[in-house]
Amino acid sequence: MVQERECSFCNEKIPPGKGKMYVKTTGEIFYFCSSKCQKNMLDLKRKKRDVEWVEGE
Repeated sequence: MVQERECSFCNEKIPPGKGKMYVKTTGEIFYFCSSKCQKNMLDLKRKKRDVEWVEGE
């Protein structure tokens, strides 16, 4: 059974076959629904609570 994942940044559901999985050298795994979320979290080092378009936190 294929799992539906949740984006590590914006908490949106990622359908099977879409999105990206990013694995750090420490073994920590992140799932991203778009490059926008990936860049905000990894490159720009933004927090979820500081970004207006992220709901929930």
